[in-house]
Amino acid sequence: MAISRREMIKAGLAVGAVISAQSVLRAQTAPAASRTVRMVVGLPSVFDPIVSTSTETIDHAFAIYDTLFGPDSQSTPQPQMVGKWSVADDKKIYTFELRDGLNWHDGTPVTAADCVGSIRRWGQTSSGQLLLERARDISKKDDKTFTIALKEPLGLLIDLLASTSGQPLFIMRERDADRPATEKVTANIGSGPFKFNQALAKPGASFTYDRNEQYVPRKEVPDGFAGGKIVKVDRVTREDISDQQTALAALQAGEVDFLSSPPADLYSVIETDPNLVLQVMDKGGQALLARMNCLQKPFDHVKARQAMLHLIDQEAFLSVAAPDPKYGRTITSIFGSNTPFSNDENTGWFKKGGDPEKARQLFKEAGYAGEKVVILQPTDWAQASDAAQLLAASLRKVGIDAELAPSDWGGVVARRANKSPVENGGWSIFITSSSDYTFSDPIGNPILLANGETGWYGWAKNEEYEALRGKWANVETLEERKALARKMQRIWWDYVGFVFLGQYVGPIARRKTLTGLIGVPDYIPMWNMQKA
Repeated sequence: MAISRREMIKAGLAVGAVISAQSVLRAQTAPAASRTVRMVVGLPSVFDPIVSTSTETIDHAFAIYDTLFGPDSQSTPQPQMVGKWSVADDKKIYTFELRDGLNWHDGTPVTAADCVGSIRRWGQTSSGQLLLERARDISKKDDKTFTIALKEPLGLLIDLLASTSGQPLFIMRERDADRPATEKVTANIGSGPFKFNQALAKPGASFTYDRNEQYVPRKEVPDGFAGGKIVKVDRVTREDISDQQTALAALQAGEVDFLSSPPADLYSVIETDPNLVLQVMDKGGQALLARMNCLQKPFDHVKARQAMLHLIDQEAFLSVAAPDPKYGRTITSIFGSNTPFSNDENTGWFKKGGDPEKARQLFKEAGYAGEKVVILQPTDWAQASDAAQLLAASLRKVGIDAELAPSDWGGVVARRANKSPVENGGWSIFITSSSDYTFSDPIGNPILLANGETGWYGWAKNEEYEALRGKWANVETLEERKALARKMQRIWWDYVGFVFLGQYVGPIARRKTLTGLIGVPDYIPMWNMQKA
């Protein structure tokens, strides 16, 4: 019997519907509880790690994408997607060959063209600018091999490719990377150890990641961001529970396995629960800091920013962010507290208790005339939310009209990109954090840039500082970098790109049945976890 074209199309649609239904069914079928991890963490509002530097976005990227290199626990770059690489005698041409077994989640192979496109797009960011400036050519030789040809030697090249500061280099499909750095990638198809489960995505509530069964991990043992990314569970669900008491109750009841930022006043409750444990994942700790908008009043004036240095009583801020002294400490060096480049240059402004009267005087000299100062307050991040309230109160005490703008962290991420005055939806101050480790990297850490409107949120600008920062990649010895760090810090604390609020080590809370977590600065890798 002849089949008409219309009947054939109808049959095809029916088959397609069955296949689609089966795909959705598979996506929604829950693995066994022992093979599922539920984590209470912040959720990304933007998925593209080139468009956003938020921790949540980078965590998402580490799950679904892979990297060419990764730093191990000693911060030494190790090959990840790269199988082998070499550098020419003149130190200007690097050749990279991809290892076997790399495939995208859609089943197509990863190619050198994907790597070239990803590097070029990443080079438009603050973390990748130096490479793009120094590169003469970035091109593929064959499907598995590509080269980076430099105008002049760049000894930090492999470190740049491996860096996890700011915006790490994640490899995307060429079709996704072939767009401006300001245009979001939304496909969520990578080659990493997890697949993003689009069918179960609940923006603002939860995102689900399934084990990528086709992922081929490296054979080395996991070590920091290096080694084998071995997934030992079938599914990880990342959930947003904004109320901390509710989140802790869910952890105690076994409804979730992991709580990323338990409030400090609940540490004792966690420590006395026989089923729970506090664990410090990032032993170097996080520096809490306030970033001012240098484009708008009053912080477009350097004296208003200098006033902030004297206003801040770090011990007071630590009393709300890390009330237990064993978890908090003051910090004065832009190169961190415990890095090779930490120093005390130009830190005479630091004073126990701060100096509110000096702050008042400097605001007056800056010409402050009652402008509203809007502080972005992330209500789903306890330490930053409390710090924002204390900062507003501190500003009001010296005569500043400070106002809080509460939202979740996603709202902060969206609003901080607005360069307009506060009356047009802009902002004056937002609070963020960065690991001690990242402060040792003024090339990759966007917080340490001072290149104006092409730089990071806040848009600090100082040409003298930037000239020194540009030399960082050229000096060869540790002692030369230490000397350069002192010069850079002297200038930084004169023009004030941000102010520290204190440094703290924030433990996570987990059920004792969840083990194998890898402790690294800033992020929470999901590979290697397992449940008893």
